[in-house]
Amino acid sequence: MHSADAVETIQREMTVFARRARAAAGRMHPELSLVSYTLLGHLEESGGCRATDLAAHYALDKSTVSRQVAGLESAGLIERRPDPADQRVQVLHLTRSGRDILSQVTESRRAAFRERLAGWPAEDLNRFAEYLVRYNA
Repeated sequence: MHSADAVETIQREMTVFARRARAAAGRMHPELSLVSYTLLGHLEESGGCRATDLAAHYALDKSTVSRQVAGLESAGLIERRPDPADQRVQVLHLTRSGRDILSQVTESRRAAFRERLAGWPAEDLNRFAEYLVRYNA
């Protein structure tokens, strides 16, 4: 395969992957979009952050993040707390419900990946994991 053909195949397959990921996220927890899931995951990993930090991290428009945050807040999945270092700044944190839903969806996603990759040899799994890490870096 020529490198131009390989790049075309990669682009096509990554598009299919993204579409499937969005559809699967909707099936696993209909109220939690893939974007919302991703934002909740970042809040968990970071221990909380400002909405502007989320926008910068994911290269999203502030209004897009604002709408997502408002939805997550009204669903009781996140809450705003004053930043101890600067009381004027609001930091977003997961609520207990947010942690619970994130945990449920994460486990569902892991189970789906385990099922989809069950027949793959360990060497292929390791290589695929390494390539994904390298690609996302």
